[in-house]
Amino acid sequence: MARQSISFTKPNEEWLKAQVNNEEYTSKSELINDLIRQARKQQVQVDFIRAKLDKSENSGFTEDNKELILNQSKSLFNGQI
Repeated sequence: MARQSISFTKPNEEWLKAQVNNEEYTSKSELINDLIRQARKQQVQVDFIRAKLDKSENSGFTEDNKELILNQSKSLFNGQI
């Protein structure tokens, strides 16, 4: 595992120490690695949503009214389409 040296602001350092002292994590390294894993998972979700939005924006406009769109969405949600 790669070894790094990083600096924290005082509030962040105190928060890290509190998490370790509360036995949420066994070390600051474990905590930092967990935070990075969470951020990476979140980025995957953001990328997925961004791709869906891009696809939707590029698909053009519809002439369907809101009732039809709602009914189609409900059908998709219920697995009917």
